[in-house]
Amino acid sequence: MGEGTLRKRKGEDNGKEDGQSIQSQEPQTMNLQKEAKNFFFSPLRSPGICMIVGTIIGSGIFVSPKSVLANVGAVGPCLTIWAACGILATLGALCFAELGTMITKSGGEYPYLMEAFGPIPAFLFSWTSLFVTKPSSFAIICLSFAEYASAPFYPGCDPPQAVIKCLAAAAIVVITIVNSLSVKLGSYLQNFLTAAKMIIVTIIIVSGIVLLAQGKTENFKDSFKDSKISVSSISLAFYNGLWAYDGWNQLNYITEELKNPYRNLPLSIIIGIPLVTVCYVLINIAYFTVMTSTELLQSQAVAVTFGDRVLYPASWIVPLFVAFSTIGSANGTCFTAGRLVYVAGREGHMLKVLSYISVKRLTPAPAIIFYGAIAIIYIIPGDIDTLINYFSFAVWMFYGLTILALIVMRFTRKELRRPIRIPIVIPVIVTLVSILLVLAPIISAPELAYLYCVLFILSGLIFYVLFVHFTFSWPQKISKSITMHLQMLLEVVPAEEVTE
Repeated sequence: MGEGTLRKRKGEDNGKEDGQSIQSQEPQTMNLQKEAKNFFFSPLRSPGICMIVGTIIGSGIFVSPKSVLANVGAVGPCLTIWAACGILATLGALCFAELGTMITKSGGEYPYLMEAFGPIPAFLFSWTSLFVTKPSSFAIICLSFAEYASAPFYPGCDPPQAVIKCLAAAAIVVITIVNSLSVKLGSYLQNFLTAAKMIIVTIIIVSGIVLLAQGKTENFKDSFKDSKISVSSISLAFYNGLWAYDGWNQLNYITEELKNPYRNLPLSIIIGIPLVTVCYVLINIAYFTVMTSTELLQSQAVAVTFGDRVLYPASWIVPLFVAFSTIGSANGTCFTAGRLVYVAGREGHMLKVLSYISVKRLTPAPAIIFYGAIAIIYIIPGDIDTLINYFSFAVWMFYGLTILALIVMRFTRKELRRPIRIPIVIPVIVTLVSILLVLAPIISAPELAYLYCVLFILSGLIFYVLFVHFTFSWPQKISKSITMHLQMLLEVVPAEEVTE
């Protein structure tokens, strides 16, 4: 519903004595379809390749190099892991391409799990995304921003954790407010920050190529010496590397917006993700031209150290543009936050008010505010490495389950039209790798964080039984009361799907 129509409607309601209010039994609705396209995709109307590159490249490449190297111990395995992560992301994205063109529904993995396995796995996915993967991703990116933004003010030492956490929390609050208040403002901010992101990536890659041409190759000699290779270390290295590639499945959120998706979706994946892989490998090579493995591990902010050694006296541009890049990723995460919540709320799998849209601002304000609040909670006790392991463990459980759904539907849903049909060996490989990534750290280096994550995911079954399956009257009364009061407080109404 356009703003003019909405104002007219509000005017008509004000002229009626018994006009319907936003807390009535049948709340007014508004058309999400056009506004959702504006909200979710306005900065991404360039071809799918640009979307993949712009979405994936973010904070990960400035944070993960240290963690990947720490787990494998040497330059050679480190670069191999980065390339292997790119290959795995490409194979996973091809699997999602078949799913996205076979089941053209919004919500990413949610509709695929619903079609293949029914409502319970789909609910657990939305539950996990709502409380674990999306907010922890938001928190990781903002912590990365805080580290790089504060590093120039503490030369020669690490910034205090209190400063990092407070700055990260402030970033979350600002981004949440911006995206809750205005679709266009969030879109303009994203366009600017995406441009800044590509500038810093280009600067680092070009500088690395120049240094290699000058003969700075001593750190690549005996590159596999002193490596520590085990199933656990490789899995944890993959966790950190794949975090930098996260976003490879984002085209599935805009399948309907792509022109000729049956051609452009796989083409964008085949070109876009390998392009990101090449960029990531070249950036890591650039780091190693000026830093030994030990120096890279000791650096609090790897790109800042690179800038200090290569670009001085203009080294200040590195932390500035890296901060822009990371805050851009955080803004993009928040920018797309409401889509899954909206779909789950429409299916009755989430508190309805989280899928509502602001009457005045036409933004999914409740979902955005909720994500921001949970992300701040994650920031308080967590550090980046712990949160990445926590995030990756949870997200690869559902990536694996979703790709298993593709295999299952090859046999159970043969009637579905498949414009893109990949060889069955690809989803089999990705599913097996997903199982390995999930189980290896638990078996080789068990931590309580993994147990807490599994227990929290399974605790969603309690809420499913109470609020979805049996629909007891008392939870419904509580939910209805909360929804009504939040509607009045935030001035939000349900979205209305319109078939064009």
